Amino acid sequence: MNTYAIIETGGQQLRVEPGRFYNIRHFSSLTSGRLERNTKILIYRVLLIRRKSDIEIGYPWLKGAVVKGRVLHPYFEKKITIYKMISKKKTRRKLGHRQKSTRFVVDSIFLDGEEIYE
Repeated sequence: MNTYAIIETGGQQLRVEPGRFYNIRHFSSLTSGRLERNTKILIYRVLLIRRKSDIEIGYPWLKGAVVKGRVLHPYFEKKITIYKMISKKKTRRKLGHRQKSTRFVVDSIFLDGEEIYE
């Protein structure tokens, strides 16, 4: 818990720690439609890094900061149902979709080419 980073990916800001896994809706930096297992990921949009009592904040991102990780597996989330009904017009419409998500694990956090340890 001493070392963590806050990253921006998939339209969200996440607090990530080395060795833990996270779920992301989509990676904005990846252009590939299909992510395979063990695909290496480098995330350069690092907003903040904390190691022990030292905090480094970027404006808007830290220069030279990289979070390295790999894809565990892509999957579909639970189905979202959208139901529209207009009363007195006899109009009903039921739609739904399943959002694509990716589970990835953070292997390490680098700052200026140096790996940060706990």
